[in-house]
Amino acid sequence: MNQPKYFFLNGQQYFTEAKCTIFELIQYFNYNTELLVLEYNHLICNKKHWNSISIQENDRIEIVTIVGGG
Repeated sequence: MNQPKYFFLNGQQYFTEAKCTIFELIQYFNYNTELLVLEYNHLICNKKHWNSISIQENDRIEIVTIVGGG
């Protein structure tokens, strides 16, 4: 059994026992990938890297969704 990895998403602590990429995390929480900006450990993370970055212990991920309106 894998050790759980604790990480923070939008200030809330979560954990995973499986290897998980940022892209898989976004899909799991059902975010629209076209309408968000993602900060990974205090740096803006380009969408082209989401599939290659695996969640690590104590990672900090902030997701800001873009909402249109008038």
